Amino acid sequence: MESPVLEIIGLNTSFVTDNGVIPVVNEMDFAVNKGEVVGIVGESGCGKSVTSLSIMGLIPTTNGKVKGKIVFNGEDIASASEKQMRNIRGNEIAMIFQEPMTSLNPVFTIGDQLIEAVKIHRDWPKKKCRDHAIDMLKKVGLPRAEQLMKEYPHQLSGGMRQRVMIAMAMLCEPKLLIADEPTTALDVTIQAQILDLMKKLNKETDTAIIMITHDLGVVAEMCQRIIVMYGGKIVEEADVRTLFKSPKHPYTVGLIKSIPDMRTKKDRLESIAGNVPKPGSIEFGCHFAPRCPHAFNRCFSETPELKSLPNGQKIRCFLHEDTEVAANE
Repeated sequence: MESPVLEIIGLNTSFVTDNGVIPVVNEMDFAVNKGEVVGIVGESGCGKSVTSLSIMGLIPTTNGKVKGKIVFNGEDIASASEKQMRNIRGNEIAMIFQEPMTSLNPVFTIGDQLIEAVKIHRDWPKKKCRDHAIDMLKKVGLPRAEQLMKEYPHQLSGGMRQRVMIAMAMLCEPKLLIADEPTTALDVTIQAQILDLMKKLNKETDTAIIMITHDLGVVAEMCQRIIVMYGGKIVEEADVRTLFKSPKHPYTVGLIKSIPDMRTKKDRLESIAGNVPKPGSIEFGCHFAPRCPHAFNRCFSETPELKSLPNGQKIRCFLHEDTEVAANE
């Protein structure tokens, strides 16, 4: 069996603050295979984006600490130097950020930024870099690509800027693409176009994708496997069909119930009571216990482990312990 493109083993990311060390990501373990699209979902503040920044080596070393293994192409890059990470970023692992307007430099043209992204990783003459950039703009469905090369980010619409970001990410044909909320700021029509584009690129280049989002509709459309995060930990993991058909963790059940269903008429949408806990505020027990309708005494005193069900579904919950098998067995 082919080795995963990316394997995360025991990832812990924390930040040093005036109030002490605050853990944001805890005990993350997952893998991404070649050509696979994996979704990471959860409410804002659950640690999704920090996980992606940890993989990219973008956690500030001044107050951030990353522990654990981040194995990419068989090598642990968790302790790689900044020089090594610069060679990997944009070349073998690329990232599409949530807001393209803050990711693109407003004082340089689109062409300058695309050409620079190619030249950093390819020893090509400028004309070849330019031709490659224009070709990639065409591939992501942007019209008048040659003219766009001369324009500045503020002259483009939100959808066009996001396509430019995807083009920039795919310039060097990375093995792994991390998309952090790539459609959040876009209207529904443009969202659909961006998702179709990413699916097309995934099929054509066999690039593995980690899709980070809080939108379960996007996950159902794009992903083969889903990781559900809460309070900095994975609480459930399953293939997309299993997760939507038979969610096991109470948090996942609550998320799916909160999705509007056009087939039924309801006066009110379902919601999960309470709020996401602040990182580091819960020291003992299940992080979801204060909001869980099924919580019992053990949930507040013991921390459940991530375990596997016989069907391969993984869950961190005492409710299903009788049918679980240890995930690492």
